[in-house]
Amino acid sequence: MPLLHEDRLFPIEGRARDIARALYADIRDLPIISPHGHTDPRWYAENAPFPDPAQLFVTPDHYVFRMLCSQGVALADLGVPRVDGGATETDGRKIWRLFAQNYHLFRATPSRLWLDYSFQNVFGIDRPLNAGSADWYFDHIAECLAKPEFRPRALFERFNIEAIATTEAATDDLRWHRMIRDSGWTGRVITAYRPDGVIDPEMEGFAENVALMGEQTGEDTTTWAGYLNAHRARRAYFKEFGATSSDHGHPSARTEDLPQADAAALFTKALRGECTPDEADAFRAHMLTEMARMSLDDGLVLQIHPGSRRNHSDPVMAMHGRDKGFDIPGRTDYVAALRPLLNAVGMRTDLSVILFTLDETSYARELAPLAGVYPCLKLGPAWWFHDSAEGMRRFREMTTETAGFYNTVGFNDDTRAFCSIPARHDVARRVDCAYLATLVATGRLSENDAPELAYDLAYGLAKRAYKL
Repeated sequence: MPLLHEDRLFPIEGRARDIARALYADIRDLPIISPHGHTDPRWYAENAPFPDPAQLFVTPDHYVFRMLCSQGVALADLGVPRVDGGATETDGRKIWRLFAQNYHLFRATPSRLWLDYSFQNVFGIDRPLNAGSADWYFDHIAECLAKPEFRPRALFERFNIEAIATTEAATDDLRWHRMIRDSGWTGRVITAYRPDGVIDPEMEGFAENVALMGEQTGEDTTTWAGYLNAHRARRAYFKEFGATSSDHGHPSARTEDLPQADAAALFTKALRGECTPDEADAFRAHMLTEMARMSLDDGLVLQIHPGSRRNHSDPVMAMHGRDKGFDIPGRTDYVAALRPLLNAVGMRTDLSVILFTLDETSYARELAPLAGVYPCLKLGPAWWFHDSAEGMRRFREMTTETAGFYNTVGFNDDTRAFCSIPARHDVARRVDCAYLATLVATGRLSENDAPELAYDLAYGLAKRAYKL
């Protein structure tokens, strides 16, 4: 039996379900635009086989291992590396068995939909994963991964990916992107400029990262003017490898537009490690406005991803490092926080700022009204903890009345898990078709307009918003 129901995520009511089916049939096979994500460019550069099923589905996926961790499974037992190089499980079969024994934990979660989609549609599996089928799954997937048609470039083409953006630190040498470009392969893999490590004074290695950026650009990054010029140079370097956006993962959405002398003084304190927490926040806030001004010059789309209380567990941070599933959403203010940036550049029609949130209470109260009036603002899709069928539906219900559809940017998958890309886009396309079908069935949207909207939500908006 199939692992997935053919009408999953569609309305229950008959007429609306029929409309959703028809809309989905028209857009289900559109190319995938993946304008923001975290897949490893080395995969596409080297085009080597994925090592084993555990390394593909379990060890790198924080959605997976955080759930297992919540039930007492040690990250080391799932092969998650330790910062001290200490022992972790390296036997992929053992990791997979542990995953399969606990697969029931994912019932009705987004991860279950993504995983079952991958098992069924990528690997041709029609039996449930559990302790009894664990070894069969492992052997079957491993056998597939050894074939040329399951290497990264072949899957990229099979998934019908038109363009995908990875995300690299401002100081990354982009060697893998250079290898991709020099290989002659036609798959479009571009980078995105992520300067958090040279903007956040509270991030470990900030001063060293700034110094490295100076070495890379030949600028004197001990001075404010040299530091800004180094950013401009690195942004231009990233554009050589296809970048159309920058990405900023700050603790808050705070922006400032400080006098240059005040910003320079804060920068000096930051290099010395002398900033108070509020001064560090003020420096990050001012740099968002500086990045927006640079976007006016070089055309990069500015993405703001605020509100994650990152690395919440000190013991996990000490043992396994950053980004190990312990990032927790927090309340986020946008109206007051963004005002300095918007007063400076908010009415510019040649600037594109895409806002994301982990605070759903801000959708109708703050984000939709802001995007519904400021020309530079667009709303990113339901993100991270809300990248789910219910989260996407809530996003549409709470933003459309005020911001409309065309002040949003379609869908992006934001994933490290390669095989989940078509699964995530399929969920988004089904949810949007279900929402449009409900609008048609209740007389709020013309049946003639719905197909064009479905196309834009699945493909057109992302392509235009990210200049792809």
